[in-house]
Amino acid sequence: MADSKTIDVELDHIRNIGIIAHIDAGKTTTTERILFYTGRTYKIGDIDEGNTVMDWMEEERKRGITIVSAATTAFWLHTQDVAQGIDKPYRFNIIDTPGHVDFTAEVERSLRVLDGGITVLDAEEGVQSQSETVWRQADKYKVPRICFVNKMDKLGADFLATVKSIEDRLGANPAIMVLPIGAEHDYKGIVDLLTRVAYIWGSDELGAKYDLGEVPADMKDQVEEYRHKLVEKISETDDVLIEKYLNNEEISVVDLKAALRRAVIAYKLVPIYAGSSLRNKGVQPLLDAVVDYLPSPVDLKEVKGIHPKTSAEEVRQLVPEEALAGLAFKIQNDPHVGKLTYFRVYSGKVIAGSYIYNSSKNVEERVGRLLLMHSNQREEIKEAKAGEIVAIVGLKDTSTGDTLCEKAKPIILEKISFPEPVISLAIEPKTKSDQEKLGFALKRLMDEDPTFQVKVNHETGQTIISGVGELQLEVKVNTMKSDFGVDANVGAPQVAYKETIKVKAEAEGKYIRQSGGRGQYGHCFLRVEPRAHGEGFEFVDAIRGGAIPAEYIKAIEKGVIETMGNGILLGYPMVDMSVTCYDGSFHDVDSSEIAFKIAASQALQAATRKAELTLLEPIMKVEVTTPSEYLGDIIGDLSAKRAQISGTEERGNKATIILALVPLETLSGYATTLRSLSKGRASYYMEPSHYEEVPRNILDQMIAKSTFTGRVEA
Repeated sequence: MADSKTIDVELDHIRNIGIIAHIDAGKTTTTERILFYTGRTYKIGDIDEGNTVMDWMEEERKRGITIVSAATTAFWLHTQDVAQGIDKPYRFNIIDTPGHVDFTAEVERSLRVLDGGITVLDAEEGVQSQSETVWRQADKYKVPRICFVNKMDKLGADFLATVKSIEDRLGANPAIMVLPIGAEHDYKGIVDLLTRVAYIWGSDELGAKYDLGEVPADMKDQVEEYRHKLVEKISETDDVLIEKYLNNEEISVVDLKAALRRAVIAYKLVPIYAGSSLRNKGVQPLLDAVVDYLPSPVDLKEVKGIHPKTSAEEVRQLVPEEALAGLAFKIQNDPHVGKLTYFRVYSGKVIAGSYIYNSSKNVEERVGRLLLMHSNQREEIKEAKAGEIVAIVGLKDTSTGDTLCEKAKPIILEKISFPEPVISLAIEPKTKSDQEKLGFALKRLMDEDPTFQVKVNHETGQTIISGVGELQLEVKVNTMKSDFGVDANVGAPQVAYKETIKVKAEAEGKYIRQSGGRGQYGHCFLRVEPRAHGEGFEFVDAIRGGAIPAEYIKAIEKGVIETMGNGILLGYPMVDMSVTCYDGSFHDVDSSEIAFKIAASQALQAATRKAELTLLEPIMKVEVTTPSEYLGDIIGDLSAKRAQISGTEERGNKATIILALVPLETLSGYATTLRSLSKGRASYYMEPSHYEEVPRNILDQMIAKSTFTGRVEA
């Protein structure tokens, strides 16, 4: 394939796609094959050998999993174009996202800027938990997608059962495009239902060559049956075709493909393909399908946002001639070039060396250099146009989710939402020089990952890092040591509890000090009210008639926020409540901001004491896959962990899946427990579900053991 510097493609020849799936479904392997067949790499990378292009981080290669989403650009000539001698390649901007739930932020931000997705599923496992999670994330951003049923050569592979699980568990409307020829060790290839052509991969290990042939005799009836169903499904989405179909008229493949493309972009149908990426079978038809059915920027036509000052709706056509608008969706610190800002250009163009306006932060930034990324390698370019995904060097204030645009025509695009942290651990640098390095390292890691949070516990002087899972925090600590040279002691992971109130209450706070000279005077009345979970904190200024001057209201709000951050019951941050300042008084000479801050803190403590303070704990969605003989023991153990068992499912005839909601606090060391209960044969997967109130008896035990000095009795 030609070098990417020499190729400038039309807008309708661009595909911004992501590869999304459950951990171990074969995402990275599929991406490696795509890069090989598009001529981007000349050797197929192997996860087990640790030489894949997309998993380039030390931690990724060590663990054999994807941690950060990697972006790359490749070019593909459609098989039909090659046959007709047409040399007009399609440009694929590909993002390979992680499958592990701890790195869900990487998936979220990638889906936000993609136009289409390939969901990779394991032919034996079918739809797994994380497949469901990423599918819902893709639904949120209305991303059209294709499914690739991978590992057709695996023992227990069942194509039609996997399609059924797509229908049942994902609520999708699958359009079966191919039927596999054989399964498990007999898997040879596929039959394309629309064209009735068989693709057979021979013994060629690289899979670059395959033979086209007739449908195998023993499959003819099945192919006709499923082709009929496919034609019916496609016709149902199009008024002209349904008329032809009902009149038994023959519908051309060209018309069927055009209607299917419209249906996929409108998210009415999801085409299903099959193959085995590891055995190099079935990937080329998948690449043709990306061209045939997934949208280009031209198909999506426009992007909507709001004007930063007026909040009126703003629309940008996805063309280079429009005013610039795009989204910074990822920050990465590169040891060679510094801070890289990954940027999806929706409209207009951005030129290296020019100035760009960050409408989210209201600052102007200079674009130093523009880079076309290929995983962790890069290629410098002069300009990037609508439809492209590039990295910008030189932006100082831009963070994940910020909109970059033209100052004369500002717009703010929809931001990216991220899950909240559920687990934290204390970290202490070993020496003074480590202390300085730690601050720098934590700042960089927070820039890169919006789900990674840092705060200092002023009581103990410890630095507390928080995230969405133990693996995520482990990776961050290892990165601090390897990339930033920070030597630190790390505490055991702690559950990220939250405090809140259950009823409405009011209280007064009064701080008066006289010490010879100027005194201190602050006085306010606060009302606290619970809010629904996830609604967060709201401060309401209800002061009338100047009872408290405006400059002190800010101090009251600050005092409230600080006290909530430090917690009142057990030292955990307070959430989901509104605080209203409705009365108070001040002194012309003695009043000060600090006095009102202290008065606010006193009033908040007194009010929450009356408002039935309680503790919220993170609940995890847990899915255990186990041979049936260990089912009773595992359910018994989960029940002892305060689990709510929501059901069990049979998967094939080998395994049972237990679905449960379990408090995170009881799951410490669960991998070891599960191994011993099942002789190492069961596996589990968990992801954060929601927060729930801690039962009163458990809360009483926690209060009795706590050494938290700021506690008030509940």
